[in-house]
Amino acid sequence: MSMAVVGLLAGMALGFAGYFGGFGAFVLVAALGAVGFVVGRFLEGDLQAGEFFRPRSSDRYERRR
Repeated sequence: MSMAVVGLLAGMALGFAGYFGGFGAFVLVAALGAVGFVVGRFLEGDLQAGEFFRPRSSDRYERRR
């Protein structure tokens, strides 16, 4: 399935949620979609858990001084 079709289906789902359920349902569907996307990428191996908990590099802060 192409990314355009996935985007179309996600947009339609958000549209239906917003129309029938209001803004709260729209936000809930968007948040759960984002969580599902991250979990799917994690299970496919595109993301690793360490990427979320890696500390920032200190050399970026040393350049400011």
